[in-house]
Amino acid sequence: MHYLELTLPTIEENLALDEALLLQAERGEGGAVLRCWEIDRPAVVVGMNGVLASEVRLDVCRGDDIPVARRCSGGGAVVLAPGSLVFALVLPMNEGSVLAVREAVLSILGALAQALRVWGVETYPAGSSDLVWQGRKVSGNSQRRLRRYFLHHGTLLYNFDVELAERYLPLPPRTPAYRQGRGHREFLANLPLPRQNLLACLRQAYAAQTPRSDWPATLVEDLVRERYACRDWLKRR
Repeated sequence: MHYLELTLPTIEENLALDEALLLQAERGEGGAVLRCWEIDRPAVVVGMNGVLASEVRLDVCRGDDIPVARRCSGGGAVVLAPGSLVFALVLPMNEGSVLAVREAVLSILGALAQALRVWGVETYPAGSSDLVWQGRKVSGNSQRRLRRYFLHHGTLLYNFDVELAERYLPLPPRTPAYRQGRGHREFLANLPLPRQNLLACLRQAYAAQTPRSDWPATLVEDLVRERYACRDWLKRR
C-alpha cells in the first residue's frame, strides 16, 4: 500500500484531499493508500449526515473563531487539533465481496490494536467504531463507501487538549454503553506514545511502506470550491 503524510493549510482542503484520494481510486487511478495528517489549530468536523445544530456548540465556535466543516464520511462530530493525528485509509471492497461496515471497522481497528501492542499499549475496539485504552476512547472512526473502494477515517489522540471537546461539543445524542454517561473530559484519553511511534504503528498495521509523493491537487481544488467551502454543504443537516 502507498503512504502519504501530508497536511494542507485548511481543514476544508484536508477533508477534500481524503475524498479526492477515494474518488481517484474509484476511477482506477490511485489505488489503496494510507494518508496521515494533523492540523495546527483547532477545528470542528461533523459527519456527513450529522445534525449540525445538535452536535456542535456553534455559538461558542463562532465566538472563538473556530472553523466548522463537514466531512464525506459518517459518524459524529469531533474536534481536531494539534495532538490529534488523523489517518485516512482508501481500501478496495475486498475484491467485490463487500464487508459490512461493522466487520470492516473491526478488521481495521484490530490490525491497529495489534501494531500498538508491539509498543506495549493494549487497546481494543468498543462501541460501534471506537478504539479504547484503559476504558477511555483514544480513536474515533467512520467510513464512506463507493462501489469499488471505501474511505476509512480515524483519529489517534496522543497530545490532544480534551478541554476543547468539552468546550465545542455537547454530549452526542447516542453514546455507546461503555461510555457510562461520562463527559468528554472523563471519556477521552491520549495514547502514551509520541507521534512518530503512532505513524510507525499505522504504517505497520496497514503495510503502507511505499511512499507516495503525488496527490490530486486539481480535484482537491474542485471539491473545496464545489462542496467543502460551500455553506449549503455545511448546513445540509
